[in-house]
Amino acid sequence: MSPKFTAQFIGNRIIVWDIEQGKNLYTNGFYGKPIGVRKPQLDDEFRDPCEISFFEGLYLIEKKKLVILDENNVSLTKSSYLERCVEKYTSFDNKMIVYKHLRDKGYVVRPGLKFGVDFAVYLKGPGLEHSPYMVQIIERDGKLDPIELVRAGRLATTVRKNFVIASIIKKRPHFFVFNRYKP
Repeated sequence: MSPKFTAQFIGNRIIVWDIEQGKNLYTNGFYGKPIGVRKPQLDDEFRDPCEISFFEGLYLIEKKKLVILDENNVSLTKSSYLERCVEKYTSFDNKMIVYKHLRDKGYVVRPGLKFGVDFAVYLKGPGLEHSPYMVQIIERDGKLDPIELVRAGRLATTVRKNFVIASIIKKRPHFFVFNRYKP
């Protein structure tokens, strides 16, 4: 089966230039989002190219749904793409393990930058619900500052999300969920 979608790796971005392909990626799994559109809706008219995350790119390559071209329109191999991701993104490997695990379980995983975490995780998808989880990946030998934990818990409660810490142990993700307090 040949890949259905094509993207291009330019600088720190992965762009799906074909508007129809970008729309299909978004509407069939919430991959990427149109450039310049803060909160796209499923019924929105897509007028701009779609930007996908490094994680989405690798996941779709592994599912044989995407080919990524370099700046010279040469197809990147999975290993050359992964090399670029590891170079540009701190702890990419561990975060990818968590991303892949959650996607394979049927969750929609989006960047969590606006919450100060690695991922925002949805059961259905953005625009259909608010994400019930915010996920932070902690390195196995990383230290967890109690003050940071309290801050994360307070933020999670304020934005009505459950705070999840993920850690990779023996190449498998382990999750610790802090349910938000509902008075």
